[in-house]
Amino acid sequence: MDALTTLAANLSLGFGVALTLQNIFYALAGCLLGTLIGVLPGIGPVATIAMLLPTTYALPPVSALIMLAGIYYGAQYGGSTTAILVNLPGESSSVVTALDGYQMARQGRAGAALGMAAIGSFIAGSFSTLLVAAFAPPLSEAALKFGPADYFSLMVLGLIAAVVLAHGSVLKAIAMIVLGIVMGLVGTDVNSGVARYSFDVPELTDGIGFVAVAMGIFGIGEILINLEKGEAREVFTAKVGKLLPSKQDFKDSAGAITRGTLLGSLLGILPGGGALLASFSSYSLEKKLAGADAKPAFGKGNIRGVAAPESANNAGAQTSFIPLLTLGIPPNAVMALMVGAMTIHNIQPGPQVITANPQLFWGLIASMWVGNAMLVILNLPLIGMWVQLLKIPYRLLYPMILVFCCIGVYTVNNTTFDIWIIAAFGVIGYVFAKLECEAAPLLLGFILGPMMEENLRRALLLSRGDPSVFIERPISATMMILSVILLVILALPAIRKKRDETFVED
Repeated sequence: MDALTTLAANLSLGFGVALTLQNIFYALAGCLLGTLIGVLPGIGPVATIAMLLPTTYALPPVSALIMLAGIYYGAQYGGSTTAILVNLPGESSSVVTALDGYQMARQGRAGAALGMAAIGSFIAGSFSTLLVAAFAPPLSEAALKFGPADYFSLMVLGLIAAVVLAHGSVLKAIAMIVLGIVMGLVGTDVNSGVARYSFDVPELTDGIGFVAVAMGIFGIGEILINLEKGEAREVFTAKVGKLLPSKQDFKDSAGAITRGTLLGSLLGILPGGGALLASFSSYSLEKKLAGADAKPAFGKGNIRGVAAPESANNAGAQTSFIPLLTLGIPPNAVMALMVGAMTIHNIQPGPQVITANPQLFWGLIASMWVGNAMLVILNLPLIGMWVQLLKIPYRLLYPMILVFCCIGVYTVNNTTFDIWIIAAFGVIGYVFAKLECEAAPLLLGFILGPMMEENLRRALLLSRGDPSVFIERPISATMMILSVILLVILALPAIRKKRDETFVED
């Protein structure tokens, strides 16, 4: 009973922060921007948050994080709109939604598909936000007992799990993580004060700019790839129809929404998980449960194929905040950018956030409910406007984004060197995409690399150079054992084959 009273008091504090006019405005701005980015293909939430990071410098920390969080889960909503209407997923986690959603639209049931996507997303988002509110405080208390060795082992486990859960080649994922860690080590050594890996370039003595790397790889790189694809787009001209699904639709989708919410909530917490893995996994689960007798068949307009992935990707988007806010460890690329946003505002992500910044922590959580309600109220009536945006030619859209990227990255340090960095990493991002190397593990390695080095050094300093400290402490030993188990599992051919099939749908 005391726990419920405390939770109620904390949420009351959070809603007091989230419902101020200023924060409502920034939540609305984030949701609208997120939806816009979700609708426009080729520009995901990672690129958008990277581009908008400089604009948050002048904002209060709570308002900045509320807006960036709104962009993240708003993109999940927007991505489903074009996936259903024009078979063009605006966001990677909406790829599987297009399989059945577009078929429903062709059958004249676009309204029901859009309505169910919005309802499933709202239910999943509300439930998973409750999980964040319930489980984050006790996890933060447990994290306060972590020592340097425990944090190092946890980060090793997180990076290995990111390899297991990342789609694509295992070797490529490992290579990207190692490259990210090496890039994170560029700059001045904290202990000795000596510049390392800077190659006598003065601008590199403070390290490679995080915003420039993220903008280059996920912003400029994506633009180059999408310009290569051309503009083959079909604009939806048919009538959307009634947005409220029928009673039978609700009956058919209830189980899918429940399973998608639970699965997405779990996968969102895991390193390398988040919305993308959640949506693919939930669709695969529903397809297996339905079997060959499903009417209509999956891929032919089954509403469960819309409800499950849309619920899962929103649940995964919300619960991915748990490891960020409790341990200070980002589980995916978007959360890595949130670490950058918190660092910009001199906030150290981790278990101290709840005690040191309770208004920020609970205000952010309460804003997730506010944002989810805004998305349902705003998005369904504005579907016509979002579809019209698809008529904007890429040749006009992408130069504007390119200019915005350069202006944004220049304002960080007021130096043209960062523009050269963003251009270089734009080319690197394009090369990675052509080589089918997923860039998200690189960003995780880039963020976690310096943190791993710091905790490794601290642990060895406290143990007087004895490496056995990593297996003597129970928490650290457990993490190391789990890491070894994951590596062994990943080495099994059957597991590797199953892993590769997870992200592939017929």
